[in-house]
Amino acid sequence: MAENNIRIPRASCPEEVGVSSREIARFVQEMQDYGMRYHSFMVIRHGKVAAECYRAPYNADTPHQMYSVSKSVTSTAIGLCVKEGYLTVEDRIVDIFPDYVVGIKDERLEKLRVKHLLSMCSGKNMSLLDDKTKNDWITAFLKAPWYNDPGAEFRYVNENIYMLCAIVKRVTGQNVRDFLQPRLFEPLGIDYPQWETDAYGVEAGGWGIFLKTEDLAKLMLLYHQGGVFNGQRILDEEWVKTATSAVTDNSNNMGLDSTCGYGYCFWRNHIPNTYRADGMFSQFGIVFEDYDAIFVCTSGICSEDTARSVIWQHFPRAFIDEDGIKPDTSCDRLAQMLKAADMDEPLPKSDSPWEEKLENSVIRLRKNVLLNLIGFPVSMLPLAVVYMACDKAGNIDNIEFSFRERECSMTWTEGDEKNTVICGMDGHFRYGEMRLGQLNYTVCCSAYWNRANQLIVDVRPVNTIGKRRLSFSFSLNDRVVMKPSGEPSVYEIANNLAAGVPGMFKNPAVIYLAKKALYMLPALVEPKHRGRLVKKK
Repeated sequence: MAENNIRIPRASCPEEVGVSSREIARFVQEMQDYGMRYHSFMVIRHGKVAAECYRAPYNADTPHQMYSVSKSVTSTAIGLCVKEGYLTVEDRIVDIFPDYVVGIKDERLEKLRVKHLLSMCSGKNMSLLDDKTKNDWITAFLKAPWYNDPGAEFRYVNENIYMLCAIVKRVTGQNVRDFLQPRLFEPLGIDYPQWETDAYGVEAGGWGIFLKTEDLAKLMLLYHQGGVFNGQRILDEEWVKTATSAVTDNSNNMGLDSTCGYGYCFWRNHIPNTYRADGMFSQFGIVFEDYDAIFVCTSGICSEDTARSVIWQHFPRAFIDEDGIKPDTSCDRLAQMLKAADMDEPLPKSDSPWEEKLENSVIRLRKNVLLNLIGFPVSMLPLAVVYMACDKAGNIDNIEFSFRERECSMTWTEGDEKNTVICGMDGHFRYGEMRLGQLNYTVCCSAYWNRANQLIVDVRPVNTIGKRRLSFSFSLNDRVVMKPSGEPSVYEIANNLAAGVPGMFKNPAVIYLAKKALYMLPALVEPKHRGRLVKKK
């Protein structure tokens, strides 16, 4: 893997490129006042970074889970396929996958083209709860029910974009990352990214890529500059114009910024002449065309509408005329705010007489049958991280603790994967690595005794949008109760999903049932787990 040595130039202060330090400071203060879980942001104007912030333990060098920003990367791969003559957006899906449609007579399928997948009007309807552990995603898509004719109606379906990744693999013989490596990643200075895949190594497309904050900023700069980066033409200008325009009328959707038009995996906003790459939990790359400016952020904020409303209050207002303006004390104050904007506080120092008992024991937990039946066994990864994963990991078990003066180690298994993390117990974090669901994560951990018999463990996979908290309660008969929780909480996630249900269904009865099911979700997916302490052999 080549080391990323291409950086966007930095301005000496925001005012150098016409960005108000005072307004950015107001933005930071508002986000903090409302307790909004932003992890990083970057403001770029005239091709230079005016301001950037990383809330520890998040940092500039660790890739972050991007969710549906992945769609914009997949779209870019299709744009490069078109540029090199591998396909056109008018190509029919049945012609690309003739072996999958043998014996199928379906007039709608005959009309389905690449452009319909790109612009979210395929007519295919997939369930949000579709089991991604199944092997054949292409067949599942082709056999899925229709909600309308191809091209007739916008509906946001993740699997449309997975199909684009499958198309890249079919027409080029390479997976998307290998195809993009010399064409996009290397010219932009983006390290070969981690990306969730199906069982055959085809990228999920609609979700699953991990990028650094500056990586996303580079992608948005590429589009803002008409397909050129560092003087090199990478994408055709016509592709960029089409991809970022309102190709599809999405006024049937819900939300102020979700009804202004949809391009090839880019959204138009209600702010004139702006568009964005958008990922769940408020991962944004926003281009302000009239101001030669870009705003990028990574977050763990459930309500994207709320996150964007705060952004719109300060941008484009922060973009000022730089002529003759000199930095004032606001620049120094902003620099101090950005350095002090940590995300977490470590758990306090503590100890307990139970430590000696745990040193010689293994915690064995009973497997929750229901969670395994519905495909959501509890993992050290928060539910928000794994709910669409091909490999969800899960079934935490065989837990061992070892205590030292200022820290403890926790070892556990999930399926055939075994991990050990070090947790600070002195008011400071410990950093480490873990591998779950065939993906690698950097972790930040701490632990403390909340009561003499209750141990709290916090593990934040820094590549993701959340953290896992495990609460272990021990009793004298060697019984153990483990209660999982997470950030964002499953209550926040369920409420946010429920708010979007009317945009997914038309039938009032179906809307009612879907909302009711979502409100029942938290108690279902994060129940107490019971087990015993077993003496080590």
